[in-house]
Amino acid sequence: MTKPITFTIGDREIQGDDYFAVIEPVFLSVSIYDGPERYEEDLANFSTEQRLVLAYHWYLSEVNNGGHDQFYYNSTGIVWRDALKAFRELGYSEVVAIINASVSRLGGNPSLDREERQEQLEQVKPNFEDLDQELFTLEERADFDEKVLEFIRTHRESFLFSGVVRQP
Repeated sequence: MTKPITFTIGDREIQGDDYFAVIEPVFLSVSIYDGPERYEEDLANFSTEQRLVLAYHWYLSEVNNGGHDQFYYNSTGIVWRDALKAFRELGYSEVVAIINASVSRLGGNPSLDREERQEQLEQVKPNFEDLDQELFTLEERADFDEKVLEFIRTHRESFLFSGVVRQP
């Protein structure tokens, strides 16, 4: 049984310099591990903007840890469509192109189901090294997190939160 955690996300968090503090209730509430239906069900309690920042977080965390291979192999691959939308909203066309290229290398439509996506990876055996390096190079010259904080502040109302969450 999980312990309930009370969160209040207000102006202090939204004006702060830690985007994760703003989406922590979403992060703790949304299961990426139990399939697309559960993912959508959990996200129904949050705004589109919160959903996009969550996907932004998962995408960069996974790719920075183990590349696109890891992103798609792990449960996090379920957020690929939302990550694409997130970087489009943030105005990072270069990252949109990287994600689109990775999607294309997986046949154009990576499954949202982890096991099916792993089978796709096994069958296609895509090489993502150039895309990983391209993303790392972009990160060196762009401040992605600052752009996300700007997005959060611009969509302030969408990130306000007061309630209790339980980790799935």
